[in-house]
Amino acid sequence: MLSKKSQYAFQALMYLAEKSKDGQPVLIAEISKKKKIPLKFLENILLELKKAGVLESKKGKGGGYYFAKNPKDVALANIIRLIDGPIALLPCVSLYFYERCRNCDEKHCGLHEVMIQVRDANLKILEKKTIADLAKRS
Repeated sequence: MLSKKSQYAFQALMYLAEKSKDGQPVLIAEISKKKKIPLKFLENILLELKKAGVLESKKGKGGGYYFAKNPKDVALANIIRLIDGPIALLPCVSLYFYERCRNCDEKHCGLHEVMIQVRDANLKILEKKTIADLAKRS
């Protein structure tokens, strides 16, 4: 399940993709108001996305946030990993956050095998779909 933080991140990114087609920054207060996201929470989310190189910001008059790269190049999987961490439901099947499960022999665990299939099915979609795809639908 996506956390509220990820849901807010996607809402903000969709809004930015729609509004910043001309490359102009969008005020954080505008995003907060239009998408009904608490301002302080949104500030933290956008700062994380900026640190990860997804967004840039401009200070002062005409300032705000804008995409550092084209929204067509920002996969949903990357945003989920940045905000929530692993996409996999178990740490023993995670591609980027692997951890061995306690008291489990991965070679003989039926759950491990099923969760690999679940992870791969999710990633097949989340790595192909982008913020631009989401913005088209809203």
